[in-house]
Amino acid sequence: MEEKMQELNRVTEHISSHTVFHIGPIPVSSTVVHTWYIMAFIFIVVFILTRRLRSGAPRGAQNLLEMYVEFIYGLMEPALGKEGRRYLPLVGTLFIFILFLNYSGFVPNMVPPTTDLSTTAGFAIATIIAVHALAIHEKGIKHYLAHYFQPFWFLFPLNIIEELVKPFSLAVRLFGNIFGGKMVFSIIFILVPFLVPTPVMLLEVLMGAIQAFVFSLLTITYLSMLSKGH
Repeated sequence: MEEKMQELNRVTEHISSHTVFHIGPIPVSSTVVHTWYIMAFIFIVVFILTRRLRSGAPRGAQNLLEMYVEFIYGLMEPALGKEGRRYLPLVGTLFIFILFLNYSGFVPNMVPPTTDLSTTAGFAIATIIAVHALAIHEKGIKHYLAHYFQPFWFLFPLNIIEELVKPFSLAVRLFGNIFGGKMVFSIIFILVPFLVPTPVMLLEVLMGAIQAFVFSLLTITYLSMLSKGH
């Protein structure tokens, strides 16, 4: 029992980010290093899948790519219409990147970078900045600013607060679910190492996909709100 308690105490230490090395005075954490691994892996996979693309009837890996593109289009079109397809690079990249980060926890000795609030906060802030930049490009600065005074001018402070809350909501939702899932799985695996963790692992697979889906869907919703108004 005492050995189990010591292992439980080490769970949080294992999940928590730690400094791996320094670049000059700048510390590089395990979260950053693991993110670099996933980025390199995605780059290699995408390079392999896209090096033989051709027009006409798709074959082999191109089928998978086109199925993925159609899946993202299916998410965007109800909110943004056909013209929303131009946002594919943003939404498609977010979904696949977050999905791979969430699933990286199944690699031995690797902790999902999305269990670190700094990662999810970075995703959230970058996404909201991109959404607002696209809205300004789409509507022009005058119409973009006008939406803060809709439907009534006195709601301006509430509309500003709403925009400030969005990145916080995105970051905490993704972090909380992935961190909590990883923590629960680690604890169950220590206490009951055989068979019982299997359904929990399947649940973690499902949760990783759901959180990537939710983050992407909320991004689409924010794009729709800013491009088409409240």
